[in-house]
Amino acid sequence: MINPSERGNYEILRDCLSSPIIQKSALPEGQVRRRRAGKKRAVKRKDGELEEKNPKTVSKDTTHEEEQEVVDDLVEFLDYLSMEIFTCLPPTLRTLSYDTYTSTTSLQETYKLPLSAQTVSSLLALVPPTVPDSLCSYKFLPSVDHLPIFLTAVFENYIGGAIAPPPMWSTTRPAECELCGRDWIPLTYHHLIPRSTHEKVLKKGWHPEWRLNSVAWLCRACHDLVHRIAGNEELAKDWWTLDLLRERDDVQRFVSWVSKVRWKKR
Repeated sequence: MINPSERGNYEILRDCLSSPIIQKSALPEGQVRRRRAGKKRAVKRKDGELEEKNPKTVSKDTTHEEEQEVVDDLVEFLDYLSMEIFTCLPPTLRTLSYDTYTSTTSLQETYKLPLSAQTVSSLLALVPPTVPDSLCSYKFLPSVDHLPIFLTAVFENYIGGAIAPPPMWSTTRPAECELCGRDWIPLTYHHLIPRSTHEKVLKKGWHPEWRLNSVAWLCRACHDLVHRIAGNEELAKDWWTLDLLRERDDVQRFVSWVSKVRWKKR
């Protein structure tokens, strides 16, 4: 079980871990990822014991109900992995916040971004072997050798989210992600006109200055998607509103998929 005081950070880590896995799970044209028949993974029961679970195999004739079962299986998998990783982290990392980070020199030295090789190695040493085994079994990693790169990105995104200062746009924050509509996960703010392009935007006259700080509140998965579909300049010039983003076919397909991913109450 997660300590109530750590629940917020657990949800941040789960969101950061889920994003790359959801990206790999979402296939175009409504197709569903196939799982290798007969491949098993360990899942914790309520009594704390491990049991082997056989993932479902999905065919091209999958019905809506069967597809939802696969999504539920993915949610269970993500919850399991998130719990395995979060509970192995040092207490100072599980409770990391903007206040603790800015007021503690040792935390700033240890968790300065990008993470040092020493910090990454120390965190990887804490990760139980069930994590790489599960990721490889589900084909989310080609081999255990890819675990350091995969988890380094997860750890850095988690730390960045945990120590982020309260944004000046907090009064505009909605209850749900403004793309997928999910209202039970942490939200991040996306600069609709990326800050790195502001000087060029004004020089080229693409938008008036008052629009530069426009933001959208997105879940981590949708936020990552937006930055995958276009570079910063293209986002600033062509995809600078939520309505424009929602018109894209790839965004519509992804939103349709990710909106089915719901965390189960514990």
